[in-house]
Amino acid sequence: MNRLIFNPVTHRVLTNPFVYNLVFTSFVNKRFSTQTRMLSGDDWLFLNYGYEEDPPMAVPLDPADEPNRFFIQQYHRTAAQVDLAGKKVLEVSCGHGGGASYVMRTFKPAAYTGLDLNETAIEFCRKRHQLPGLDFVQGDAENLPFDDGSFDVVLHVEASHLYPHPARFFDGAARVLAPGGHFLYTDFRRRSELDRWDAELAGTGLRLVSQEDISMDVLRGNEKNLDRKQSMIAHHGGLARLASAATDWTFNGALRNGEFVYRLYCFAKD
Repeated sequence: MNRLIFNPVTHRVLTNPFVYNLVFTSFVNKRFSTQTRMLSGDDWLFLNYGYEEDPPMAVPLDPADEPNRFFIQQYHRTAAQVDLAGKKVLEVSCGHGGGASYVMRTFKPAAYTGLDLNETAIEFCRKRHQLPGLDFVQGDAENLPFDDGSFDVVLHVEASHLYPHPARFFDGAARVLAPGGHFLYTDFRRRSELDRWDAELAGTGLRLVSQEDISMDVLRGNEKNLDRKQSMIAHHGGLARLASAATDWTFNGALRNGEFVYRLYCFAKD
């Protein structure tokens, strides 16, 4: 018999301890690492899982970026769906800004705004990632503090599964896009939640350009990224080490057995 467990992210009750472990440890990793980042130097710039294709992507990287290859390749794969050169880009839930810095340097948008709810993370981003045209704003993904049609592209990498009401974010992303703009989006859901996910995205009125199941690419990236992650969490003990190990084990297993599906999307606003 399944026991009832409270989900600290969505404030709902879960009946599946396996799923609870994944949600809770993901929550701990993303929240706790923001607090510990200040204690561990500038190494923890990415909060997403890894990504690798078969054959390998072999994205050319600067030496300083190479240690974060598998994190970066997830951003590269998502951002490369459209030409960002000269565009005005918004990244929602930018975390520690590693992806924002990489996309700005690589794809050359005219302006790039990273938004995150965590004020500590935003303060760090402003100090760590100082590039012309790159700025960071504290704000709520479910209530985007921007005018209608403000951006050519909205980019989002792996955070909406933690939102209490992700449909509010999807609607907001559509609202702040200018006509002709694109929503570039990657994240995961339980297989049992796919119909709801599809309905929420369809409700935005955005046109689906492409959709791809990248679950095995994320699993492959996570496995290849294991040594890097272990090196990073070696700076921490206790909760950080425990949460990271539990998340990797649970999430990779859920991808492998098909309980979780990781997708990559491109939407357009006509």
